[in-house]
Amino acid sequence: MVYLRFLIDNRLFLLAGFLLTFTSSFGQTYFISLFAGEIKGTFGLSDGGWGGIYTIGTTLSAVTMIWAGALTDRFRVRHLSFWVMAMLALACVAMALVPNGFLLVFVIYALRLMGQGMLSQLGAVAMSRWFIATRGRALSLSSMGFAVGQALLPVVFVGLLLTTDWRNLWLLAAVCVGVMIPVMQVLLRQERTPQSMAGDTQSLGMGGQHWTRAQMLRHPLFYILIPLVLGPSTWGTALFFQQVHLTEVKGWSLVSYVALMPAFTLSSIAFTFITGWAIDRFGVKWVVPFQMVPFGISFLVLAYADTIFMAGVGLLIFGVGQGMQGTATSALWAVFYGTRNLGAIKAAAAALMVFGSAIGPGVTGALIDYGVDFPDQMIPIAFFYFGGALMAGLGILRYQRDLPITA
Repeated sequence: MVYLRFLIDNRLFLLAGFLLTFTSSFGQTYFISLFAGEIKGTFGLSDGGWGGIYTIGTTLSAVTMIWAGALTDRFRVRHLSFWVMAMLALACVAMALVPNGFLLVFVIYALRLMGQGMLSQLGAVAMSRWFIATRGRALSLSSMGFAVGQALLPVVFVGLLLTTDWRNLWLLAAVCVGVMIPVMQVLLRQERTPQSMAGDTQSLGMGGQHWTRAQMLRHPLFYILIPLVLGPSTWGTALFFQQVHLTEVKGWSLVSYVALMPAFTLSSIAFTFITGWAIDRFGVKWVVPFQMVPFGISFLVLAYADTIFMAGVGLLIFGVGQGMQGTATSALWAVFYGTRNLGAIKAAAAALMVFGSAIGPGVTGALIDYGVDFPDQMIPIAFFYFGGALMAGLGILRYQRDLPITA
């Protein structure tokens, strides 16, 4: 009953967060990679060539995020979302019209910056600022946009791809983004005051203070957490980016593999809510260290999977990690570093995350060109996850003592 009352009382803001994360789907790897076969065929690209273009475009967007992400400290979500969504729609149109591989780099840059970068940033920063005691709950509800996008869009667009030219589908994507713009403006017509502008409701970080980005970058905890930030974005991106290659190597049909996405989504949704509850109940510091473990287990399962059923098991476990990571990591920055400069702080983390998503496709694509299939790469990747979990656990155990008593 309490949860339902929270949902009803905050429905406009929660729906806005949901739509921000959902709309980011059109710049996420799992959506762009659906067209990998068509893009490689159209422009004559190998796996390494396509991965290289994706890496360059995404890396440029990561660099831009360091500056652009900080805009969330200066402008209201209503105003910033209008321009970000408009530019994402234009990027989708550009993908439909791009004539060659050189210009494709800049299209990927725009899609990744506006989609994965800015819309994800807007959704997480808005929820972390608008809610304090119920931050975990709010983040879990708003991040359902990621889950719904991952469940719905691949199935719909792969089905349409059987009968529709891939370029026309990007025009459809532009229309979908364009429809969201007026909806967001209506939802946030009376946007609540960001806590960065309301001094009496700010959430303090370590040492009972609001950290600046420069202070964070001089503190050891940020560097201890780098594998935690890089792991899901780097290798999770690679998993979706190489899904066409993975199905070819394993002998599965792409349609059958994509049909497993609802199972992945269900586990992601379940653990998103479980994680949100756990954060509000026990604190984010007790949740974050464990979020990397399911990723590692899932990569081991997928590496050795020889049936589509086992692929489903692997994706189910991967969904557990995705559900935990999407909520816990977003709450982590607000808890440890405070909310006054959250946009700038999270922009640094978001830039690192986007850069990680650039590394994954490039590295795995190059290794595939050298004859190392992606399933063989998944075993060392799994141990990267386990090592990152250990580092995060030790770092948080060390620095949680510096948090305010209420954190």
